[in-house]
Amino acid sequence: QVDLVESGGGLVQAGGSLRLSCLASGRISRIDGWGWSRQAPGKQREHVATISNVGSTYLDSVKGRFTISTDTAKNTVYLQMDSLKPEDTAVYYCRVLQRTSVYYGQGTQVTVSS
Repeated sequence: QVDLVESGGGLVQAGGSLRLSCLASGRISRIDGWGWSRQAPGKQREHVATISNVGSTYLDSVKGRFTISTDTAKNTVYLQMDSLKPEDTAVYYCRVLQRTSVYYGQGTQVTVSS
């Protein structure tokens, strides 16, 4: 079992920045991939960014604005979000892939005002 706790969400004006953090604990001796997903009201959850030993990938709509990174010594993954837009408003979830299992955190709300 892997436990994930997100932080860093909040309210920001369009064009602003936020940095999300996610701390992993529990059985984390092996993590095959880290990621962030989001879900806006009335919409399906979508994968925003993923990072692994083969590189990182991003949702087209956030490319050039969001950056995912990890600090393995701290068992933490970050999502730097710049040039935020109102359409980025959602609950953001940290995601960890461990072999064939996927774990999600409880989520942190990000609200971007116009």
